[in-house]
Amino acid sequence: MEVENETVVSEFLLLGLSEQPQQQLILFGLFLVMYLVTVVGNLSIILAIGSDSHLHSPMYFFVANLSFADICFISTTIPKMLANIWTQSQTISYEGCLTQMHFFMTFGALDDFLLGVMAYDRYVAICQPLHYATVMNSGICVLLLTVCWFLTNSAAFLHTFLMAGLTFCAENSIPHFFCDLTPLLSLSCSDTSTNQLMLLIVGSIVLTAPLTLIIISYVLIISAILKIPSISGRRKAFSTCGSHLSVVSLFYGAAIGVYLCPPSAQSAGKDRIAAVLYTVVTPMLNPFIYSLRNKDMKGALGKLLCNRKALSY
Repeated sequence: MEVENETVVSEFLLLGLSEQPQQQLILFGLFLVMYLVTVVGNLSIILAIGSDSHLHSPMYFFVANLSFADICFISTTIPKMLANIWTQSQTISYEGCLTQMHFFMTFGALDDFLLGVMAYDRYVAICQPLHYATVMNSGICVLLLTVCWFLTNSAAFLHTFLMAGLTFCAENSIPHFFCDLTPLLSLSCSDTSTNQLMLLIVGSIVLTAPLTLIIISYVLIISAILKIPSISGRRKAFSTCGSHLSVVSLFYGAAIGVYLCPPSAQSAGKDRIAAVLYTVVTPMLNPFIYSLRNKDMKGALGKLLCNRKALSY
């Protein structure tokens, strides 16, 4: 009888960032610009690195992959949000929601692991410069990237598999602009204790393992930099650390606040603001922080633009 009285959900309603009609056009324009800047900026980084042989090094290999992950990361959420605003519809199918959640977790976790690997790369370059070419050879770089992809896809598949086993009844409104794991769990009328446990365990590993690697790497990097006798040498070594740590703090601070805090301690408003920070703002800033402040990258981007202008003529 209980099964007969249940209304199984076939679609969800994404309530978005605001339900005020007068704010929809502003949100559409703002997020469209941010999305285009993110895609064009990160795609330019990938093309510049691929076209300049001087940038075929481990550091830029991971920068290019981070840019690719950021494009995919923001593309899992923002295009659907923009489409819903444009069509004045809030619906997303059950299958589409689980698919969006899966790829969001995959590329979000991939960002985490790539940030950790990039910190390790800088540690080897600064603390063990004589062994850098040996330790970070092309085979090791590909292996590290493969491990990152395997771990992130495994974690996302586990959560998606567990979510697919839940039942959703009458309530189908998600107070978010995309299908995220925690809001979906709160809508289920099934027992979600296993999902909550896996969220805590897997989420803690995915977030804290790369973060621990980053912290250890930078402690060793700072220790090595302080031993450099010249002030100019210290400044040169420190030049990329501040920007990297700023993005790490922004990304991990928002992610930890959303995924590791108990659901009862979260409010929908704070959850959505934190999500915007790590799903939109961070991918948009990464090209500027990691690459555009770099002289080699500026030169590669300049060559890329000059080549395109020459071809157009």
